[in-house]
Amino acid sequence: MNYGTVAYYTLGCKLNFAETSTIGRNLTEEGFAKIPFDEGANIYVINTCSVTEQADKKCRNIVRKALSFNPDAFIVVVGCYAQLKPKEIANILGVDLVLGANEKFNVVHHLKDLQKKEETLIFNNEIKETKVFTPGFSSSDRTRSFLKIQDGCNYFCSFCTIPLARGRSRNASIEDTVNKAKELAKTPTKEVVLTGVNIGDFGYDSNESFYDLIQELDKIEAIEQYRISSIEPNLLTNAIIEFVATSQRFVHHFHIPMQSGSDKLLKSMRRRYDSSLYVSRIEKIKSLMPDCAIGVDVIVGYPGETDEEFMKTYNLLNTLPISYLHVFTYSERDNTTALRMEGSVPMNVRRDRSKMLRILSEKKKRAFYEDNINKTETVVFEASNNNGFMNGFTKNYVKVSAPYNPLMVNQIGNVRMLGINENGTMDIEFEEAKMETVSVRKG
Repeated sequence: MNYGTVAYYTLGCKLNFAETSTIGRNLTEEGFAKIPFDEGANIYVINTCSVTEQADKKCRNIVRKALSFNPDAFIVVVGCYAQLKPKEIANILGVDLVLGANEKFNVVHHLKDLQKKEETLIFNNEIKETKVFTPGFSSSDRTRSFLKIQDGCNYFCSFCTIPLARGRSRNASIEDTVNKAKELAKTPTKEVVLTGVNIGDFGYDSNESFYDLIQELDKIEAIEQYRISSIEPNLLTNAIIEFVATSQRFVHHFHIPMQSGSDKLLKSMRRRYDSSLYVSRIEKIKSLMPDCAIGVDVIVGYPGETDEEFMKTYNLLNTLPISYLHVFTYSERDNTTALRMEGSVPMNVRRDRSKMLRILSEKKKRAFYEDNINKTETVVFEASNNNGFMNGFTKNYVKVSAPYNPLMVNQIGNVRMLGINENGTMDIEFEEAKMETVSVRKG
């Protein structure tokens, strides 16, 4: 094999970052050298997302950018877009290899010949044949690491292509997942984010559960803190909330998709909860953890979303003690039920509603930050050095800024939050005793 250099680009979710790192470690073990994207690698591996139309377009741009650094580079495209629309990717000038869900972790087996191809090679099976769970985690490139604990989804929401791109819900055993976490614990990372497509569904076809898993992960002393990524409200049980409230390692932060505050639309979306259940989850969290950050996913412009239905969403979000929103403007996706529904919302209305919710998100975020002023909290500081400053996040997801100090990169500092600056982050001062402890740690 003609070993060479390889560079990676990841589009989309935290799960994709974990999977790109897994692919990268596999290639490194086979003798390929990872280099920065802009240094003209022999091979480019692009891990794609297909949640929105913009993600598809972004893939095309990344392929063009890679070829601008090395016109002779061998271009490999994997991920959700590669599973859903392999022929569309094959028509992108310069793409040599497209690998679907079953093949993306076997990249090395397809790199026998790195010469540019006249015709793109496609290895893509029907998604129902994708049944194997491949564990993994991101490392080296971020202060926090994303630990993949689950893949696929059984829910088939009317607007979503993920089950078509990733297959049915599946996971490893708790024992195997804990062993993977222990492997991750040997890296310098300070925070582990549990990620997957539908992590609350962990163990659905066994006698294990997500609640059982987090209890076992909590026992790994070498991992300083865990953060739970997005979890469905119907799967976020009171037992999970109560456990996080008392855990020393799981931080006070939940991200809970709502999608709509209209029960009519939730039913149309085939969501497995109603607005009253959602509200009860928020109330439970705040009753036990008043400081907890709560993020919310919401979709605007879904078919049938009249002004009245939209205002149900807006008003509900306005009353809830949430911390921020991730606002998604509905976009039509092939092979989804929603594509055939009546009541399409004009694009200009979708944009207006999206803007309203983004403004609301900023208000919610600022109010949450103001509630944290003068509080003392621990922060994991990131490696980025932007204009002489570095950033980090508290356990309850307040973003802070401090003068750049290389000794603090990927370290945990104890800080007091002073106030919100013009960039929307929190100014801080270090607690002296903790600073002396942190400054001598190896980083």
